[in-house]
Amino acid sequence: MSDRYTTGMAVRRSVLGDAHVDRAEAGKTEFDQPFQQLITEGAWGTVWAGQAIPPRERSMLTLALLAATGNFEEIPMHVRATANTGASRDDIMEAFLHVAIYAGVPKANHAIKLAKQTFAEMEEATDD
Repeated sequence: MSDRYTTGMAVRRSVLGDAHVDRAEAGKTEFDQPFQQLITEGAWGTVWAGQAIPPRERSMLTLALLAATGNFEEIPMHVRATANTGASRDDIMEAFLHVAIYAGVPKANHAIKLAKQTFAEMEEATDD
């Protein structure tokens, strides 16, 4: 694998956690391997590995962009990632308030609902 892939995998693990990445890797098939390589090198090995924006702010940007574009499926994963990036619940809410003004209240409302559900799941997991 390329250096960018190796870097991407390290960043991906630091942001999403080993358990998440291990599950994703276990589910990888020959069919989706090119896509997995693309996101590992591009998203994680280039964008998330960049030094200009700290991980906390990257989390906030990512959550806002996912909500603003209606890509809700990945919001819970990125809410969970904030435990590793340093973005607080207040930071997440600020990102979603921006979404409400600039992309629409319904999108922000749905993103907030997903974040609340994810926080509840995270709390349940720590109680076990």
